[in-house]
Amino acid sequence: MCYLASTGDSSGVKVVTKCQLLLFYLFFFLTLLSLKEMLLNFLMETFLKVICTPPQSHRSSLLFLCVLADLLTGAQERCELPPLDGFPHCESKIKWMKEMWRSDACYANYGVDGSTCSFFIYLSEVENWCPRLLWRTKILADEADQRGQAEIRTSFESLYRSMSQREEFRWMMLRIKRMAEPWVSAIRSLAAKQNLAKRRRKKILVHLGLLTKESGFKIAENAFSGGPLGELVQWSDLITTLYLLGHDVRISASLAELKEIMRKVMGNKSSCPTQGDRVVELIYIDIVGLTQFKKTLGPSWVHYQCMLRVLDSFGTEPEFNHAHYAQSKGHKTPWGKWNLNPQQFNTMFPHTPDNSFIGFVVEQHLNASDIRHIDDIKRQNQSLVYGKVDNFWKDKKKYLDIIHGYMEVHGTVHGTSNVHLPSYVKNHGILSGRDLQFLLRETKLFVGLSFPYEGPAPLEAIANGCAFLNPKFNPPKSSKNTDFFKGKPTLRELTSQHPYAEVYIGQPHVWTVDIDNPAEVEGALRSILSQKVRETDFDGGSVLQDFCHGQVMWPPLSALQVKLAEPGQSCKQVCQEQQLICEPSFFQHLNKDKDLDSADTVVPAYSDSRKHCVLQSDLLLFSCAGAHQSLRRVCPCRDYMKGQVALCKDCL
Repeated sequence: MCYLASTGDSSGVKVVTKCQLLLFYLFFFLTLLSLKEMLLNFLMETFLKVICTPPQSHRSSLLFLCVLADLLTGAQERCELPPLDGFPHCESKIKWMKEMWRSDACYANYGVDGSTCSFFIYLSEVENWCPRLLWRTKILADEADQRGQAEIRTSFESLYRSMSQREEFRWMMLRIKRMAEPWVSAIRSLAAKQNLAKRRRKKILVHLGLLTKESGFKIAENAFSGGPLGELVQWSDLITTLYLLGHDVRISASLAELKEIMRKVMGNKSSCPTQGDRVVELIYIDIVGLTQFKKTLGPSWVHYQCMLRVLDSFGTEPEFNHAHYAQSKGHKTPWGKWNLNPQQFNTMFPHTPDNSFIGFVVEQHLNASDIRHIDDIKRQNQSLVYGKVDNFWKDKKKYLDIIHGYMEVHGTVHGTSNVHLPSYVKNHGILSGRDLQFLLRETKLFVGLSFPYEGPAPLEAIANGCAFLNPKFNPPKSSKNTDFFKGKPTLRELTSQHPYAEVYIGQPHVWTVDIDNPAEVEGALRSILSQKVRETDFDGGSVLQDFCHGQVMWPPLSALQVKLAEPGQSCKQVCQEQQLICEPSFFQHLNKDKDLDSADTVVPAYSDSRKHCVLQSDLLLFSCAGAHQSLRRVCPCRDYMKGQVALCKDCL
C-alpha cells in the first residue's frame, strides 16, 4: 500500500481526483496488455510520488489511491490493516519508512521492499510500533510454539544454585528460602484457578544496578547491619515470581555480567535490531542499572526501550520522564528524562497512578510448627519502635515518653552506640526474621519515628496484628523542603511517614497523628488500647503490560468514572477525595478531538474562562499528578478493591 507525504497544495482535491481516474484507466489498460509488472516500479516510485501528493486533510482520497496501487501488486489481498488503537506512533512511523527505508540496508535484510505491507510487518514484528497483521498471527504463534512453553516450577534448586554463587544475593536468597513453602503453595493455587498453559517462555534479564560495585551504595554489604532492605525485598519477590512462572531468568549484578549477557548486540550501530534469536525479551532493572544499560548498549539501546520495567522505589512522574518537557521546566534531576511510557516504572507502593504498582510480599517467617503455636502467644502491653538506626531516634524523646506512659517501649537498633535511645527502651538488636515475627505477635503498637519513608515494615507489623502510629507531616514533605527528596523525579508531597498506610488502610490499623501534639498522640493511644486486635492481609501488584505490542485495555473501560477537578487540583487528588484512583490508561479515551492543543502534564483539561477543552498532543505527558491554577483537569477515575488498588471491584 502506498503512503504519500502531504503538501499544502490548495488544489489537492482536484489533483487527487485526476490521479484516481488516471490510475484506474492505467490499471485496466495494463491488465489487458499484461504489462503491469514492467511498469509497476515506475508507477509506484515516480508517478505517485511526483503527481499524487494530496494535503493531509484528504485522507479518504489518499486511502483510495493506496488501495488501488496495492491492487497492482496483489498485496491488498493479504495486507488488510488492523485498527491502530493502542499504537499512537504507527502512522507516523509508516510515513517515515516510506521516505527512509533505503537509508539503511538493514531494512531490506528484514524483508522491507518498499510496500506498505512490508513496512507494517517490520514495524509490528521487529520494532513493535504497529499492531500485527491478522494473517501473520498464525505464523507468529507457530514460531512461539517452537521457542518453548513456560511451565510452572515448584522446586527452587536451579535458582538457589545460580544465586549462591554471588555474595551480593545472600540476603535475598535467605528471604526466598524462608518463604519457599508459601511461594510453592501460592503458585500451585494460581495454577488451579487460572489456565497457565500455552504461555511462551521468555528470556528475562534482571539487572540490579544498585548492587554493582560501581553504584557505591553497598546495600548488599549493609543488609545484615541495619541497612535499608526495601529494594532487596522487592527484588527477591520479583525474581521468585518470574522463576516460578517458568521463564528463563538471568540475574546480573555487575557491569561485567551485563556486558557478557548483551555481548551479541553491543556496538550495533545499525538502525535495526540485531537479527536472529533475541538476547532478551523482557528486562527488569533499576534506575542505576538503567544508566549502565544504556551506556553498555550504545545506539542499539533504542531497540530495547519497550522491554524495560524499572523498579523505582519513589516513582517517576511524567514531567520528569519526558526529556524535552523536563528541560523546559528546569528540572535538574539525574534520575529522569528517560522518555519511557510512565507505566514502565514499577513502584513499591502506588505513589503516583502514572506508574505501575508492582508491590511486594508481606513476609511470613514462621514454619509449620511455629504457626501451630502462634495463637498461644499472648499480646503484651508493649510497643515496638520502627527504627534500626540510632540516629532515627534523635529528638524523639518527648514523643516516646508519652508512649512509655501507656506501655513498654521496645527497639531493634543495630550496634552499641545508642545515645539517642531513652534509658527505658528494651533494645533487642537486629533480629532474625523469625524472632521479629514472634516479637510483633506479642506487640500492640508499631511506632513510626517519621523516618524511614514508605518502607515495607509497617505492613508486616499490621499483618501481625499491631496498630501503626504514623507520624503526620505538616507541611507535607517534598523535594521543595526536604533534602532526602531533592533530585528525585517527583513533586509528590508526603503527608505522613507512610502515605499508603494513611490513605488505603487507615483506622483501626493505622493512626496518623501529629507527634508534636501530646493530646493527639494520647488520644490515639487510648483508642488503640481500647480496640480489639485485628490482623489483616494485603495484596499488591500490577497487571503486566506489553509495551512492545501496544496497550491492552486494562482495567476494562467499563470501570471508567469521569470527574472534573477544580482549578489547582490534580486528577490524583480529585479521584482520591471520592474514594477512587486515577487510571492513566483511560486518558486516551478522554482525548478524542482531532485538534490537539497542548503538550503539557495538565491536559486534557477545561478552561472555564474560554469555555474550551484543552487536549493532549503528547502521549508521554498524560499525567494524574499534573495540576494547573486556572484549568480544570478532566480526570479518568475508577474504583478499587480494598487492599488491592491494582484491581477495580468488577475486574475479576
